[in-house]
Formats: sequence, structure tokens, C-alpha cells
Amino acid sequence: MKKTSVIVITLVILLLVLSGCGKAPELVLTKYSDTFFGTFDTLTQVVGYNKSEQEFSEYFEKIRARFEELHKLYDIYNDYEGINNIKTINENAGIKPVKVDKEITDLILFAKEWHAKTGGRTNIAMGAVLSIWHDYRERGEGDPVNAELPPLEKLREASNHTDINKVIVDEANSTVFLSDKEMRLDVGAIAKGFATELVAKEIMSEGFTSGIISPGGNIRVLGKPLDGMREYWGIGIQDPDKMFIAAEENLLDTIFVNNAAIVSSGDYQRYYVVEGKIYHHLIDPDTLMPGEYYRAVTIVTEDAGLADFLSTTAFLLPYDKSRKLVESLDNVEAVWVMPDGKVEATDGMKKLMKSHGATGSKAE
Repeated sequence: MKKTSVIVITLVILLLVLSGCGKAPELVLTKYSDTFFGTFDTLTQVVGYNKSEQEFSEYFEKIRARFEELHKLYDIYNDYEGINNIKTINENAGIKPVKVDKEITDLILFAKEWHAKTGGRTNIAMGAVLSIWHDYRERGEGDPVNAELPPLEKLREASNHTDINKVIVDEANSTVFLSDKEMRLDVGAIAKGFATELVAKEIMSEGFTSGIISPGGNIRVLGKPLDGMREYWGIGIQDPDKMFIAAEENLLDTIFVNNAAIVSSGDYQRYYVVEGKIYHHLIDPDTLMPGEYYRAVTIVTEDAGLADFLSTTAFLLPYDKSRKLVESLDNVEAVWVMPDGKVEATDGMKKLMKSHGATGSKAE
């Protein structure tokens, strides 16, 4: 699934050392943190302010278990006993509708809705094309000397089977049918973020209201940090040229937010090298080649599923169109890192950025 490089994981780790001054609030809790690996092929970190370690552990186990459920539902590569997932839908393309859980129909309807709203740059029906790239990338990673690009004619043939209107969702019967037998779904551009948002809303409703859930750099901030010192969480944005970002000086910038999602798409996340050139996993639906407009795009908005979807969409549009799209949407901000390293940001994003004077501290 998308953006799975473990290197990216430390993007999250959140600069929790950032602190400010001012009076402590009435409620000050203790910070706890834990991680689990495997779901969505990445490391997930959970940070929370809770009354006790036992309370945090109970929330953590619920989060981990729910991610495991959603991972199985959104998996396109593996079967699980008693579960119809995205792989099951793909295997029945052109054959019959597949009855699935609501989490799958909701994800597909969300993807179809935003595909229509944003001009179709992010398309979950592009699995036939993306599977070709996936196979060539895996072979290239395993045998770098003989790495090669997929033949363009093969990609073009596969692109004939990417019409998202042929993804038929019957909400009443909770079924999904691919009417083109050669079509395949690939939900990598949205699944991790969509799952994160589901988990965040569910766990917040149970009382986990000050924390961060971060599967592989898809960051969802819950509430505010209840440490008595900070008003906002400080989240580090990865510099595409620096893979190891545990130190603040290796970050592109830091943004300060509460109740928000932060997701980045970049050319540094999943790639292989052919004849000295990097080919990443974000494929332009027009050229059928990796997009080359940016090194990275970071989206900040309230919903982690939308942030995930828009980070890919914005990455695959030229800057004027990308910025116009972002600015047309309510409560969406972005940072673009250009191929030459120049950084552009929406006005609203600048207000969140440390480099423009933002801080997580409480007012004096």
C-alpha cells in the first residue's frame, strides 16, 4: 500500500520535545507512547496523554486491533478466512458482485466522490496499471542491475481498464462489482488515511481525546497536548533530501496543529532505480509514468482520508492547477517542495509553520 517506506515513519515522531511556557491547565495528564508493526505494511505509532499507563494500554490495544481489521479489508494481495476484501472484488471482476463490509463500500464511495470533485488524478480503478509498476519495481529492487521500466504499450493497454464508472456499488445490498473483467482496484492512495480517520473517530468517541495516531507518516492529531505547557502539537515535515529526520535540523519545517491530519506524498517514499534514475510509485494517469512536478507535497486538513487522497492528487497536478485545487477547498492547506528545492505554501499553511513564526507554546 501507498507510502510504506519505514524510513518515512520518523516523519511523525512529532517533536514532542517542543514546549512552551505559561500556566498549567486544570487537567494535566501523563504522556505514553507505543508502536505496532505490520498493518498497512508499516510501523504505527500511538502517542497519548492519559490518566495511567493501564488506560493508555487499553486504548492502544483497541487501536491496534481495529487497524488489523481494516488492513485485512483493504488488502489487495492476500486472502483471509471468512473475509471478502478488495482482493476478493478484483478476483470477481466481470463475474459477479461481491458482498463486503460497510468499511469497504464507504471507502469506495468516498474515492469515487473525490475522484469526480478533483478531476480524476487519483483513481482507485487504476489497479491494472499500478500492478504492472508494482511488479517491475519489486523485480528492480530485488535485482537492481537488471532493473527496467514497464513497456509503455503494456501500460497503455492496461489503462483501457481504469474507468471508475465501472466500479458499481450497491449500497442497499452492500456489494461491489467491477463490470470490466480486466479492471483491478488499488486503494493505496487512500486506504491508510481512510482507516486512520475511522480509527481516530472511533477511539475519540471512547474517550481518547489527546493523542496522535501515525501509521507510516499519515499523521492524525487528536485534540491538544495535555502536558500543561503547549497549546498545539508540533509536527515535523520531512525534507525530501534527508531520509533520517530524528533531529529537528533535518526537517523541512514544523507545523503546529490540533484536531487535524497531516499527510505527505513524495518521490522519496517508494521507488526503484533504472539506469541511474529514480522511478517512484505515484503514477500520472495521463503519461502513465511517475509524476515529476514536485519532490513532495504535504496536505493539512481535518480528515485523514481526505488528506491522503489530496496529497496524491496535488502531487500529480502542475503547480498552478494544484494550488488552485487546494485553495478551492475549505479547511485544506498545502506545502509543495519543487524539484529545485524551492518551497511554496498556501497562506493558511504559513500561519501554521515554524519558519513563519508559528509556535506550539501557550500565550504568556
